[in-house]
Amino acid sequence: MIPDPPDPNPLRDAQDRRLPQIAGPCGMVIFGVTGDLSRKKLMPAIYDLANRGLLPPGFSLVGFARRDWAHQDFAKIVHDAVKEYSRTDYREEVWKQLAKGFRFVPGDFSDDVAFAQLRDTIEDLDRERGTAGNHAFYLSIPPRFFPNVIGQLKEHGLAEDRPGAWRRVVVEKPFGHDLKSAQDLNNIVSQVFPPEAVFRIDHYLGKETVQNILALRFANQLFEPVWNANYVDHVQITMAEDIGIGGRAGYYDGIGAARDVIQNHLVQLMALTAMEEPTSFDAQSLRTEKQKVLRSVQLPDDLELDTSRGQYAAGWAGGEKVKGFLDEEDIPKSSTTETFAAIKLEIDTRRWAGVPFYLRHGKRLGRRVTEVAVIFKRAPHLPFTRTATEELGQNALVIRVQPDEGVTLRFGSKVPSTAMEIRDVNMDFAYGGAFVESSPEAYERLILDVLLGEPPLFPQHEEVELSWRILDPILEHWAQRGKPEPYPSGTWGPASADEMLARDGRVWRRP
Repeated sequence: MIPDPPDPNPLRDAQDRRLPQIAGPCGMVIFGVTGDLSRKKLMPAIYDLANRGLLPPGFSLVGFARRDWAHQDFAKIVHDAVKEYSRTDYREEVWKQLAKGFRFVPGDFSDDVAFAQLRDTIEDLDRERGTAGNHAFYLSIPPRFFPNVIGQLKEHGLAEDRPGAWRRVVVEKPFGHDLKSAQDLNNIVSQVFPPEAVFRIDHYLGKETVQNILALRFANQLFEPVWNANYVDHVQITMAEDIGIGGRAGYYDGIGAARDVIQNHLVQLMALTAMEEPTSFDAQSLRTEKQKVLRSVQLPDDLELDTSRGQYAAGWAGGEKVKGFLDEEDIPKSSTTETFAAIKLEIDTRRWAGVPFYLRHGKRLGRRVTEVAVIFKRAPHLPFTRTATEELGQNALVIRVQPDEGVTLRFGSKVPSTAMEIRDVNMDFAYGGAFVESSPEAYERLILDVLLGEPPLFPQHEEVELSWRILDPILEHWAQRGKPEPYPSGTWGPASADEMLARDGRVWRRP
């Protein structure tokens, strides 16, 4: 009998989970390092990890882009991004230590010479900085460039694991634009990297409040007994933005709200909300339960009545007059891209039979908020007069993902100084008020997990493909229906979204 290989970290199980894990010797290469994501999220997150003592002293960061920069020019770009966007305080000694590991490789994605230089740069870092052959390649680039970059990494031997070392690749959403493209994309990546070395980033899964869904459900006896169709009337999952598309016209037109947010963020939130208790919180157990949910999803019989899509028109947002989507720069007047999408789904399991899940996302809505609202059924009998409960709604548990992270429990309470009048009240838990330490930014958690090789928060290709199987029929239906319904900026979406719930005797929450 062949013995199991030794655990590379034999103290893992014995570690105090209250203490953060620190990444071992390693480095990261960012392709697309000149983009907004890198400047606003990735580089500040790397600095914040270093500032919190979670990166090794020899950590190295290599930027790859089509710029005529020297290493010091790249360091200046990172410095400016850190000063503007980092979450933690700037400390010169941390910066100097981190900046020693900065390198820049100029070139485009088809440049053999540039990738040969990248290979030499990584080998130099292994010798000079002690990165030990451990490197993660972050593809912060449009998916159309993946074949070039993945192919070059393979061609120049950059993707090969060395004895005692690892190579990993990080892929940003969108993971394709439909099921077929997602499968094609996975085939490209899987030919070079094994499944355990592929990390698909969904930054929403790195948020503390998203992970708190699991803690709320499975660490408390209070909620799980009523987390089912016997007590839950319906679930609303909302991601609302008060901004427009900004300078993202080139990306957003042709993608739209459903592909951009519902297929990944909101479907993942639904799976976490609806999944059964996993046997453990390791990656495989979590994925197994989420996949069961996604396989059980049922589309509505009438996609015309039970879905809604819209396009923001001119209106008022944040006290300012704003233009409509079709008036945004570089958006054609004929565009049929939706900036609002709402869909009704059901999960065909014993726990959730008959409970609709309403998912919605939109731009230029009333305010910025992401939440999961579990709305409970009304009490079967109310021993009060009708006037006593006129202002009593349905009990609700609302998990606020952003911006005011926390949980709200809505229930009925007697109004003081009245004979008997019952009104809704809220009981609030706020992260900021309960914990001294602020929540890390999502990219901090996810980048550290990549460097540690901890995969629970990253969806694998099976989840991605199951999500597209849900969304593809809806997108195909919309493609045959012409233009989306306009809605004024600053409102909560098109009338068809309200009508969708009204037909079920329900209303959207106004967060």
